[in-house]
Amino acid sequence: MRRLGAAPWVRRAESELRACGVTVHAPPAAPGALHGLTAQQREIVILAGHGLTNGEIADRLFLSPRTVASHLYRSYPKLGIAGRHQLRDLIDERSTPQATD
Repeated sequence: MRRLGAAPWVRRAESELRACGVTVHAPPAAPGALHGLTAQQREIVILAGHGLTNGEIADRLFLSPRTVASHLYRSYPKLGIAGRHQLRDLIDERSTPQATD
């Protein structure tokens, strides 16, 4: 479906698979992947990537932990990752300057 450009169907299928407990192997995030998130999603993803729990993020942003979880769940397909465990690498990648030849 990805090759056909059916992105909405891909996201829906991946969402349904994750809901069933199946690990989805999405392609790696594009360099500007964080730019595809809303401002609040981006902030939550960055905080989660730095190791804060949903409760800690919720306290900091005056949200409920469930709202934080929802934002993270909706952010994963946009970032091309399968779960929270991949956020640290994504955040580190974004903050590490790239060497130019």
